[in-house]
Amino acid sequence: MTTALPLSGRELFWPPADELTEAAERIRARLGDWPPSHVAWRICLTAPDEPNGGDLIVVADASHHGEHVARWLSRGAGVIEAADGRASLRLAGNVYRLEGHLADDWTAALAAFLDCGFDPHDALVLALAWRDGDEALAHDAWPVDLARFPRVMGLANAPSVPFASCPAKLGLYPVLPDAAWVEKVLDCGVKTVQLRAKNLTAPQLAAEIARAVAAGRRHDSQLFINDHWQAALEAGAYGVHLGQEDLQLPGLDLEALATSGVRLGLSTHGYYEMLVALHFRPSYLAFGAVFATATKVVETAPQGLARLERYVRLLDGVVPLVAIGGISADRLQSVVATGVGSAAVVSAVTQAQEPAAAISALQRTFLQ
Repeated sequence: MTTALPLSGRELFWPPADELTEAAERIRARLGDWPPSHVAWRICLTAPDEPNGGDLIVVADASHHGEHVARWLSRGAGVIEAADGRASLRLAGNVYRLEGHLADDWTAALAAFLDCGFDPHDALVLALAWRDGDEALAHDAWPVDLARFPRVMGLANAPSVPFASCPAKLGLYPVLPDAAWVEKVLDCGVKTVQLRAKNLTAPQLAAEIARAVAAGRRHDSQLFINDHWQAALEAGAYGVHLGQEDLQLPGLDLEALATSGVRLGLSTHGYYEMLVALHFRPSYLAFGAVFATATKVVETAPQGLARLERYVRLLDGVVPLVAIGGISADRLQSVVATGVGSAAVVSAVTQAQEPAAAISALQRTFLQ
């Protein structure tokens, strides 16, 4: 386990603020054991003379700072506009807009969550889920009450009906490259699989999806199609899995998907993306990458088991959760121990010398 370093003596705030640092240290002491942050973030309550990539400059109204905001951003700093229960973060070309509760000590909470290694947009979500005095309530004061969390502003309308539900615990969830693998894995008794077919022509893709859907029906299983929502809808697939970036695709018709009865799984890589995904009322959320993975390019750092466990506690009874990313046979038991009801695997099945035996061993882990 990692020992938390004291916050006093570090430049957490500008101008230096002993009272805020003490509050941040009290909060940090109740958040558990985390690896140190990879960035020495500094929360600036007034603009520093020379802002840099580790600065988060807090203002009440960005419009009052005009050209200064553009200069701060060009120097790599982030700008947090916070007032009247709303907070927005501009950083690295992205804008994150939230509406919720601003506690009196929200900046101290923000510093504490940054020190736990969370990126600023996720740390800001957690700071808005914080309430004054939470650090006095328990040894572990981590926010796990979804009702306290902010909402993301500016999102497209959610479908008029929620996506159809799927089992609360999807269990072993192999992600497979083609229909032949889907058939092989379903023959081994797996009930949830995903077809992630890449670099195929339209006719080839339609044929692969049709073959996989037919196999899913024969086995009465939950077959999800990665990305290709239109082809999945036409083929009558059980479900579709989309990434966060897919939610911005022109032509994506979530209303048609939801009303058709197709299930929807959405990828998430942290608290902000979780809130975005929940807005669209999906059938399940995937959280990752839990560990480093070579099967897919992931921009975010590995999330780890501690984050997964807190994610599970937050979403218990709200929506099924699938852990994904770098989950090998020897890691699966520790993943399942977090309470997550499903784990997606790729190479643990597709690169196994004896896939049937590997699948049997993986499935037994969920029964222990």
